[in-house]
Amino acid sequence: MAKKFFSFFYFAITVVILIATLKIANYLPMALQKDTMRKYKSVEEVKSKLNIRDVYIPSYFPQNLVWPPSTILAQDKPFVAIILEVNRTEKGDIALIISQSASTHFTPDEKIKIFRINERVNYPFKGRNMTLEAGICKKEEPCSRIIWDEGRYRINITAKSTPPDLMKIAESMIN
Repeated sequence: MAKKFFSFFYFAITVVILIATLKIANYLPMALQKDTMRKYKSVEEVKSKLNIRDVYIPSYFPQNLVWPPSTILAQDKPFVAIILEVNRTEKGDIALIISQSASTHFTPDEKIKIFRINERVNYPFKGRNMTLEAGICKKEEPCSRIIWDEGRYRINITAKSTPPDLMKIAESMIN
């Protein structure tokens, strides 16, 4: 009886040590790579884990887009940067990318690439200087981009849509 008890006890201790080792092994990459761009489940998780108060998200979305974002990437060092990728309802492809960055040199990975810019306009909008670009993406699809500085962040919105839709999205992000 004592032999069975000690065998069970050693087995239980081994399982506990194995679980603790696996938890530490799972935590180490996140602790060591805390400063790199990582994927998050929600905007709230980004705010809490990276201690970022201001995350700019639109309150207006065209009906052909799905909220919440399909992908949320963020980092807090060497500078704050957040990327939200939003899919279309019918095609399921990425149709909107919103990035905010504390660096003016940051550009998100171009999953929506404007191949030909037909028009670039700089203009004031609600006390901000914005740059609007309209052009063509793959498959001759209309694309547009709008960029402006909001406080300490540079906001960059790229969409597979026309400028009027993009302007409504951008306007809904400004207080």
